[in-house]
Formats: sequence, C-alpha cells, structure tokens
Amino acid sequence: MNEIATLKKIIGFIREISGDDAYERYLAHWHEHHAEQEGEPQTRAAFFKAQQEQKWNGVKRCC
Repeated sequence: MNEIATLKKIIGFIREISGDDAYERYLAHWHEHHAEQEGEPQTRAAFFKAQQEQKWNGVKRCC
C-alpha cells in the first residue's frame, strides 16, 4: 500500500470516530432505505441543524 492510500485510510478512520462523516453516512443510509418512499434527503445544513437540536434540546442532566 502506498503512503497516499494509507493516509486516506487514516483520515477516513479519524472522520468516522469523530463523527465528521455523519452526513455522508446519513446519505448512504437514506439512499439505501428511504429513496423510494421519500422525496429528497435533508441538505447538509438541515441535517446539521437537526443533529444540534437533538443533541442540545431538552433536559440533559440528572438533577
């Protein structure tokens, strides 16, 4: 394996564990499971906004 391929694998792994590739994973899932039933997938901005709202809305503490 050459250095560029190794570097791409490392970068891909870092993106995966950090969640940076979440939109790409969402698109792959959407095309595989929802493309025939629904119109269009969310835009990157709409996806990011929905993820932020899900993460930060509501009570997130124990006390």
